[in-house]
Amino acid sequence: MTLIIISAVKSLVLIVLLLLGFAYLTYYERKILGRFHARLGPNRAGPYGLLQPIADAVKAIFKEEIIPDHVDRIVYVIAPALSLIPALVVFAVIPIAPDLTVFGYNLSFAVADVNVALLYIVAITSVATYGIILGGWASNNNYSLIGALRTASQMISYELPLGILLVAILLTTNIGREFGTLRLSEIVAMDRPWWLWLWLWLAFPLFFICMLAESNRSPFDLPETENELIAGFQVEYGGIKFALFFMAEYISMITGSALMATLFFGGWNGPFVVPGAWHGVIIGFGWLVVKIIAILFLYLWVRASVPRIRYDQLLQFCWKFLTPVSIGYLVVTAVIVVVASGI
Repeated sequence: MTLIIISAVKSLVLIVLLLLGFAYLTYYERKILGRFHARLGPNRAGPYGLLQPIADAVKAIFKEEIIPDHVDRIVYVIAPALSLIPALVVFAVIPIAPDLTVFGYNLSFAVADVNVALLYIVAITSVATYGIILGGWASNNNYSLIGALRTASQMISYELPLGILLVAILLTTNIGREFGTLRLSEIVAMDRPWWLWLWLWLAFPLFFICMLAESNRSPFDLPETENELIAGFQVEYGGIKFALFFMAEYISMITGSALMATLFFGGWNGPFVVPGAWHGVIIGFGWLVVKIIAILFLYLWVRASVPRIRYDQLLQFCWKFLTPVSIGYLVVTAVIVVVASGI
């Protein structure tokens, strides 16, 4: 019973943090893009525009809910939630701070510190794609259907190099150990040599590109291109249902940034972090937040700097460049692991 209560509290806190993070990620994006465009960004609602996310939320909540007559009503309503829920629950296996021992009980700061964490992430993020596909199909609109088809081919294509890079990263967990691990808390706590960090960082740009495509972010936001498809898969959505799709995209950005921070930059690890102490938990959480914000800046920098590509270029880049390079990285990583392990 105690374990259920602790898990429920962790889940509630995590959902609140993610929703708060989503709200102020929109503010962060608009401010950063404003700087790139030599303008101010939000500056009216509250001091420095800090209340703008709250104003946007109130506006979305009180918009009139309209369900067009020509849609498949049940699937049309379910699709936004099917897109949002995986974006929330995938964060459950990511440790946000070092473990803490309280009264002899080991308190983990991951909702579920399971030994199949990376498999869980791959499985759940794949489910999120169905929300977009079903939303585009249920809208019974040609533009929505094309957006859904683009989403299907884009996700299937970029999941392949993403999965290959994850396998390569997992291979490195065998160095200095009898067995590798899929548990993210163990991956964060590993003491890796400097040369292994350098090798992992070589894969970060490739992994980051895959995450851009997986989260439909510019320059890979082709499922919703306004100059071709009006709004793509979400053209028939409005009000809170549109906001749910919007939330799913931004929360997936936060989750993707947290995953990249965990795999490539040590997660909560950083100077002055003392595992097992209260101040270590606070400082460790602070380091993870800083790393997430830095990676989110890369998302926004790409959006402000790189033009949207054609759809044929999107697929050619994946199959002719990204996938072969990822396979090459995997092969070299396997050789490095064998040599370093002395097999």
